[in-house]
Amino acid sequence: MQRFKFLTSEILIGTMVALLSIFTAVASFQGSMTDGDQAKSNVQGMQMLTDANAEYLTANQDIIQDYTYFDTYYLNAETNPEVADYYKDSFSDALNAGMERDSGPFDEEYYDAMYEEPNAQFEEADQLFGLAEAYNERGDRLQMVMLIMAVGLSFAAWASLVDEKSKMRLIFSILALITLAAGVATYLTVPAVVG
Repeated sequence: MQRFKFLTSEILIGTMVALLSIFTAVASFQGSMTDGDQAKSNVQGMQMLTDANAEYLTANQDIIQDYTYFDTYYLNAETNPEVADYYKDSFSDALNAGMERDSGPFDEEYYDAMYEEPNAQFEEADQLFGLAEAYNERGDRLQMVMLIMAVGLSFAAWASLVDEKSKMRLIFSILALITLAAGVATYLTVPAVVG
């Protein structure tokens, strides 16, 4: 027991209590901040998804309107050019560009142009949801660090309460050291999130 005296010393146990308390508090604080970032990213993702759906529906209405204008234009092009020109002036930019292409007017480029905005918003929503998931993973890892450190803190606290000559003090002190090392090792694997 004499050779393990340092492991049962008040200085080591006090240092472990302090370190384990600090790591527990830091992991708890960072986990709380990460949870806030996760919630924020989820809310932003939902808002962007809602906007993307609205833009998609607007694009669908604009396409239907283009089809209606084009049909009326086409039916009047030879017999009533003034009416045809009136409807042609109402074409969307994408339909006007499609009229210039051999593959147009309602080709793939037309649909790409009409859905460009909602598709960009869907992509941004996906990125925000991915960011929220990254924050979730970080938060889970920080919770694990906090759990390990809290268990280690309880071991160190018990070691400080047990008589210095007791074998239980040595056991609790060793367990506190092990959990401190495990907590630090786990903390070093917490993923950083760039958002």
